[in-house]
Amino acid sequence: MNIMDFNVKKLAADAGTFLSRAVQFTEEKLGQAEKTELDAHLENLLSKAECTKLWTEKIMKQTEVLLQPNPINIFLDARIEEFVYEKLDRKAPSRMNNPELLGQYMIDAGNEFGPGTAYGNALIKCGETQKRIGTADRELIQTSAINFLTPLRNFIEGDYKTITKERKLLQNKRLDLDAAKTRLKKAKVAEARAAQLNTSQPEENNIMIWAEEVTKSEQEVRITQSEFDRQAEITRLLLEGISSTHAHHLRCLNDFVEAQMTYYAQCYQYMLDLQKQLGSFPSTFLSNNNQSSSTPVQSVSTPSVLASASASLPSVSNSIVTSGISELKSSSGSRKARVLYDYDAANSSELSLLADEVITVYSIPGMDSDWLMGERGNQKGKVPITYLELLN
Repeated sequence: MNIMDFNVKKLAADAGTFLSRAVQFTEEKLGQAEKTELDAHLENLLSKAECTKLWTEKIMKQTEVLLQPNPINIFLDARIEEFVYEKLDRKAPSRMNNPELLGQYMIDAGNEFGPGTAYGNALIKCGETQKRIGTADRELIQTSAINFLTPLRNFIEGDYKTITKERKLLQNKRLDLDAAKTRLKKAKVAEARAAQLNTSQPEENNIMIWAEEVTKSEQEVRITQSEFDRQAEITRLLLEGISSTHAHHLRCLNDFVEAQMTYYAQCYQYMLDLQKQLGSFPSTFLSNNNQSSSTPVQSVSTPSVLASASASLPSVSNSIVTSGISELKSSSGSRKARVLYDYDAANSSELSLLADEVITVYSIPGMDSDWLMGERGNQKGKVPITYLELLN
């Protein structure tokens, strides 16, 4: 019986708190109640977290579409197949992706037409190449899922859910605080009104009642203010971790780019080898009625030239950046640099940065190789090299 009484009292208290918050929220929307504003730093952190969540979701979903078109249909087919094999108590075979399936069709067709014929032989070679591309595609999807998509999904489903939960608690604590302030304000107004009407003994009792109500409301304000401040600090600490999340996602992005570079390099090499094999066929098989046999040879040389030219670009660019930083560190001069990403200083020795701003950077003896000194007007501090692009 006592437990039931306790549950009823708790339910009544929770209902009262919910009603109080609802009234406060409604009055704020109608402009009939004051609202405690969060400090500017906390508001900026909240905005940054929302922006991070929005774009992380968009990038993650579009990356999934890029790596695996029509994932819903593929997923449903795979689930049906797994269900059938599970009922038969057998292990489901690995599913072919689109390049592998195309390659198998080409090989089967080549064998049907005859491996000794020019067309059949060419189909078999193309099919083998397509299957190698399918294997590379499978490796790209697996690597990208582990090194890029999973960290993004962990942020959305883990860290940001925690932030959302604590932010909701902060909103409730703010409503409790503002409701307590409103009750205190009303109690003081009623106490002052009762003091003005102090003409009889009952009115003196009324004054004492409102005085007690004011004292009670003041204590409630102190308690709710303390709870709000504590929750604001918890939320702030979580939100400040967004900068670390950006740094982590930057490393994941580099891994994704490297996986794509490996994939496209493999595909290009596979196709280049295939083109050379097709080009080795007799000209009577390769030439059409209105084309000369020199066409395949020309098409081989063009991509190889483009590939060699494009492959040389990153190394040149990297050497320029590396040499520029090395020259800056070895000299006593300074350079202008453009900031690539926002950076929040971890302590007073560092300088916070905003993307696309231009600052002055220089090196000092004994400084870590990953850092430079940065200046913006009268402000200066250490800045990470990876966030900068040196200007000429």
